[in-house]
Amino acid sequence: MITASLIIWLATAVGLGFATLLVSGIKAKNFIAFLIAAAALGLINAFIRPALWLLTAPLSVVTFGLFTLVINAFMIMLAAALVPGFEVKSFGSAFFGAIIMAIIGAIGFIAVPLLTGADINWYSYEYHSETQHY
Repeated sequence: MITASLIIWLATAVGLGFATLLVSGIKAKNFIAFLIAAAALGLINAFIRPALWLLTAPLSVVTFGLFTLVINAFMIMLAAALVPGFEVKSFGSAFFGAIIMAIIGAIGFIAVPLLTGADINWYSYEYHSETQHY
């Protein structure tokens, strides 16, 4: 469980790193500010984002999930507001950063089962759970 959380945080940090490199409106003054921003974003994503997803679920359904990018952009802007040395100039910059982070996060989400040895095949999960005898 801790390994999976660490891999997901690493994917978030890598995504944030790519966002700072590719989006001109997202800047970290130094590496320490970047690491603190990645940690803050991880905590925000763990505690605040689930509540926002629940509250905006109908809007996410109507937009076929694209509204989650708006939520992620707001989470990036919140991290920038909380962390000195990490700044986001506009909502557009945060939105493009959210797109980049979503792509990197999807890669990380796929990598977690591959790197931890978890089973990602539902048929295999059902087969193994049916063959276990207690």
